Amino acid sequence: MALPSLKCVLTSGPRTRTAAKLLHREFHASGRVLTFHPAWRDMRVKTPWIDALAESQQVNNNKKIDGKLVAAADHKIPKPDLTPKKMSDSYYTAVLPLARDKWLLDTYLNASGHIRLGSLLMDLDALAGVIAYRHTGDSVMTVTAAVDRISLKHPLKEICDIELSGQVTYATGRSSMEISLQVAKAPVMEDKVKPEDILITCAFTMVSLDPVTKKPISVAPLLIETNEERRLFEEGEENYRAKKALRKRSLLENAPNDEESGLVHAMWTKEMSYLSPNSQSKRPLNVIPMDDTVLKSAMVMQPQDRNRHNFMIFGGFLLKQTFELAFCCAASFSHSRPTFVSLDPSTFENPVPVGSVLYLRATVSYTDPRVLLQEERREKGFTKVQVRVDSKVRDVEHGTRKSTGVFNYTFLVPKSVQVMPKTYGEFMIWIDARRRARDMDPVIASRLTQYGTSVTE
Repeated sequence: MALPSLKCVLTSGPRTRTAAKLLHREFHASGRVLTFHPAWRDMRVKTPWIDALAESQQVNNNKKIDGKLVAAADHKIPKPDLTPKKMSDSYYTAVLPLARDKWLLDTYLNASGHIRLGSLLMDLDALAGVIAYRHTGDSVMTVTAAVDRISLKHPLKEICDIELSGQVTYATGRSSMEISLQVAKAPVMEDKVKPEDILITCAFTMVSLDPVTKKPISVAPLLIETNEERRLFEEGEENYRAKKALRKRSLLENAPNDEESGLVHAMWTKEMSYLSPNSQSKRPLNVIPMDDTVLKSAMVMQPQDRNRHNFMIFGGFLLKQTFELAFCCAASFSHSRPTFVSLDPSTFENPVPVGSVLYLRATVSYTDPRVLLQEERREKGFTKVQVRVDSKVRDVEHGTRKSTGVFNYTFLVPKSVQVMPKTYGEFMIWIDARRRARDMDPVIASRLTQYGTSVTE
């Protein structure tokens, strides 16, 4: 049976006559209003998604001959200028006027009125990309390869304008370069940033690739001119060696040593005593099995979070998502508000395509109250909590699965609480986290004296 026409439906009764009036209702015209868009968008993305999509489809059509995909034989390998460059050539600074622009501030605040660290992590990755291209030029494709460390130096206890700055501090002529960044309270007029006003320091490793073949391409080395630049360059060399040493310390390379094996056996026997019906021992309420700490998330990757090259998600989005899941995991585990301390060196193993599905899994991997040396701190029960976030990407059809990286975040929580591994795999995660945690003990000791309201989520 044919459906009645829209005209018949709209003239068949008083209700439909009202509907007809609504359909023909005219809206009052208004002037154009410029709406706010996220900071760094103009620098991070150069082409509207609809145009990038059309260009990609056109390129793919041009590559097809008789229905078959062929390589671009006339592709010319980019030849960036390899003349040594000064550190100052790549230096870039920008101020987020959070104290002066309430609508901009609105995009950075959390529910308690503090600055969201996840939003700043997105900005830092975007800024690292801007600085990288100031060093390499636009002929190459530059991607985030690793975050060497992000540390919270001083808590932010007030709303103020924030200055983000950085420069290339290590480049030897290979395809990679290290970019050192800092977040600080914006200085007044021409004043310099004071050490106590530095909030966050971090380093990103960026790699330059051929835009077509995706193979590494060499970039210009640095020209060192001052003692301060020499110090920064040597720090970059030290970081490079430290990353190599960290890979060698992996449990895939080195089995647990005698001390670690002893700790694992002691924890296992303690857990067995909790489970034995003949034992009077009961698991304390503040001892939580590791598998009970797991939080997961899944999300479709949308083009609004793409990088400069349009079809991959930019690293700052991954940092934001992994950090916020880690924060939730630490909060759920401790039933308290965690304070961020640092992100360990982390590598982006595989790109995350636009349109794919990102899976994240957060686990409390290690807890350590023994780092609290002062008696009064021990009484308050502060605990160092390390959260491991594993990330994987799959296509929408779920035919492929790749790891995109493992991110290890460290928090302090104002409670005495412990995680208890049970399986062999969990004990290996615990040992790996313990090795990382030992490197953070000096940082934790300094943060305990500053514990209070700060950038937390």
